[in-house]
Amino acid sequence: MNLEERIEIFARLGEILRDAVNGKPGLYSDRLNTLIERQHLHNEWFTPENVIKGLKAVATELTADTLVKWTDSYPELKVKSNPLRVGVIMAGNIPLVCFYDFLSVLISGNYLVAKTSSKDSELIPYISEILFGLKPEFREKIEFTDGTLSNFDVVIATGSNNSSRYFEYYFNKYPHIIRKNRTSVAVINGEESVTELKDLGDDIFLYFGLGCRNVSKLFVPRGYDLKTLIEKWTDYSVIIHHRKYANNYDFNKAVYIVNKEKFTDAGYLLLKEDESLLSPVAVIHYEYFDSQEDVRQIIDIQKDSIQCVIGREGIPFGHAQAPHPWDYSDGIDTIQFLLKKKSSGIC
Repeated sequence: MNLEERIEIFARLGEILRDAVNGKPGLYSDRLNTLIERQHLHNEWFTPENVIKGLKAVATELTADTLVKWTDSYPELKVKSNPLRVGVIMAGNIPLVCFYDFLSVLISGNYLVAKTSSKDSELIPYISEILFGLKPEFREKIEFTDGTLSNFDVVIATGSNNSSRYFEYYFNKYPHIIRKNRTSVAVINGEESVTELKDLGDDIFLYFGLGCRNVSKLFVPRGYDLKTLIEKWTDYSVIIHHRKYANNYDFNKAVYIVNKEKFTDAGYLLLKEDESLLSPVAVIHYEYFDSQEDVRQIIDIQKDSIQCVIGREGIPFGHAQAPHPWDYSDGIDTIQFLLKKKSSGIC
């Protein structure tokens, strides 16, 4: 397959996924909808609504125009070369969180050797089955393993700070991309529209806030009334009816009460003034600032722990969980990494 053929196949995949999540009958729709409905049986965080949102997010980007725009930045992709065997260890915090690693490896003509997360073990393999139906040649390009990752040239591994230490040790002798915990922040300047503040709710509550692109920390002007935010997020209050989310809300609230820590209770979310970027599930941290320059300095100091900055000077409100293929995790260009390893003669 050349690049043009790969783009065509992934564009067709996007059409199939869009049709399925929009209720249009198709060869793969019934099986995909069954998977959507049952993911919560394996992982309670993967509600049908969130799985659909994950599928829509990637399907929206799988168009010929988007894929051509993306790959045009890498003329080397049009030159036939020896493929790499790329080991990919996938996370499972939100549905299809590692889809763009999957896509990057295959769109660049390499072989994928993947270990899926036990929390998200069915969606990517079924998407692979769709690819096999569209182009049987992909059967030779994709391999899944339940055991130890082996027989690879380079590796891309995504996990927690704890697992990253294991990855660094185990994969040290291989060219690698190893991702650790990151989170996202939002900067509010006090001039946001009602729509912008409502859209910020998506950045916080989508996927129960479990993604690295979800906002877990707010920077707000000193004196800002938090009720301004809470009033705009009432549409998300139904989140408290999810068992695991509610358990986290109750637990964190109890801890703050016992420790006599100050917090604001929205009834479905706890807001706590805290300098830490990472907040527990059902909690959002906030920090006051006196000037935009102060915020820029704080963000710059902690940039290695921040995935996205949401706000007027960053990613627009409501778009944190709608990345394009070129919005690479941790700012590391996956395609460029793979191209450099090819050109270095690693294979």
